Amino acid sequence: MEQDWAGTYTYTARVERPRTTEELQEVVRGARAVRALGTRHTFNGLADSPGVLVDLTALPDRVQVRDDGTVAVTAGTTFGALARELQRHGRALHNLGSLPHISVGGAVATGTHGSGDRAGALATAVRSFRRVGPDGEVAEVSRDDVAAQAVALGSTGVVTELVLATEPTYDVRQDVYRGAPLADVAGAFAAGDSVSAFTRWDGSADLWVKTRLPADVPDELLGAPRDPVSRDRITDEIVGNVTPQGGVPGPWHERLPHFRHDATPSNGDEVQSEFFVDRADTTDVVAALAGVADRFREHLVVGELRTVAADDLWLSMAHGRDSLAVHFTWRRTPGTLAEAVPLVTEVLAPFGARPHWGKAHPLRAAELAAVVPCLDRARELFDALDPDGVFASPSVVALGVRSGR
Repeated sequence: MEQDWAGTYTYTARVERPRTTEELQEVVRGARAVRALGTRHTFNGLADSPGVLVDLTALPDRVQVRDDGTVAVTAGTTFGALARELQRHGRALHNLGSLPHISVGGAVATGTHGSGDRAGALATAVRSFRRVGPDGEVAEVSRDDVAAQAVALGSTGVVTELVLATEPTYDVRQDVYRGAPLADVAGAFAAGDSVSAFTRWDGSADLWVKTRLPADVPDELLGAPRDPVSRDRITDEIVGNVTPQGGVPGPWHERLPHFRHDATPSNGDEVQSEFFVDRADTTDVVAALAGVADRFREHLVVGELRTVAADDLWLSMAHGRDSLAVHFTWRRTPGTLAEAVPLVTEVLAPFGARPHWGKAHPLRAAELAAVVPCLDRARELFDALDPDGVFASPSVVALGVRSGR
């Protein structure tokens, strides 16, 4: 049986690997239930299907940079491959996630993001996309429909190609400030174009500040000194393969991710959770989690705090509010899912926390409806687009994204 990227979830459905859009259409026409797989960087059963899975990475990668400043890219293409081709044409994306190894289609469908007070989730770059619908036909989604359907968890069809906005290429420097006071971290996020705060929830944080050039950077941030050395590590458990630090300038796609595109990503043997809260609550959220950290730290590899700009995408976790994204990389221990994840979920509930769709969390439809403003509206639309539930699954039904059939 096939598994997700980290080996934390085993898919129950058989996997088809169509090599052309026409082969994909035939699979959809012949199946009672279909879900799509990308690079499988999920930590739950979101992508699983009661019928068949289609592996979009089997389709040939295609990147077409257009004269109007957009780029057309196949859904199974990784951001690393897309970014390298854009750079070759002197173009760039507005942001990247921490891993360049994830597929464009999967990242968009789940609302995946990078960091930056003014930077929206990766899906905010989408201008249109093509998908294979429940009848096996290819349709194009554009204009106002993008906001409703870009982040759809694969619930309206199999996306084959996306058109994204680009901008002229730019250089970035990455500086790390070690040992900043965690309680004051809200004051750090405006220090660069993309800022991450890594912490073990022990009172201090390392601040990774990525700044577009030209720009000056301070020697201290929140009293923490800037490390002049590029250290190939995030924590003692996540060592190697990180992008250059120490203020060394480089192209956007080799600085905005945390990990190099030509190396093994992240830790691998792990579970991840992430929750989005109103950015205005940052200090209170940090205090609340710090107050219970002794109860979850034994399961934790590292935590990461990032910011995401508000957007209008219906199922984006940053919908309608500038957000703080609170990420946890967990060890694969029995206590992680049984104790640690429920604990942080409970602590964050009073802040209206929204979970990352592709990561581990215990929330279900009723709880999600209270914090995801467009959930009911999205479900009605998705059910109308796919009345026979070809792209539904027990997971998306449990989340309230689709109705049970």
